[in-house]
Amino acid sequence: MLRGIQVKSALYSVAILAGLGGAAALAAQAAIEQDGLVYWSDGDSGRLPGGTKFRLHGVDAPETRSLKQRGGADCEAEREQGYIAKERVIELTRGKEIAVTRDYGLDRYKRLVVDISIDGEDLATRLVAEG
Repeated sequence: MLRGIQVKSALYSVAILAGLGGAAALAAQAAIEQDGLVYWSDGDSGRLPGGTKFRLHGVDAPETRSLKQRGGADCEAEREQGYIAKERVIELTRGKEIAVTRDYGLDRYKRLVVDISIDGEDLATRLVAEG
């Protein structure tokens, strides 16, 4: 089931990786303002408005994918904890102003690794503090 969070205003930067095996990020970054939905795949990743895949920097939430899938949960208890983490991040971001405050380039799965702020508070810091 697709789940989204209505975003009043989302600001994010887009870094384009260039040459040398993708090791160097171009200096040019564009701030883009959009209205739309942020979809959370699990407790630390999803899609920004416009479809850009992202991963939250500094958070490693339990997996929600099937035990049989590559990169999926190791056991059913991990999946359950993953869904709890996903619900919490949805609660924290629903109807809030979300800003991508920093990007770290792409990870090995070609997701933009980002810091996200909710109403001025760093989301990763909040999630880690809550456990």
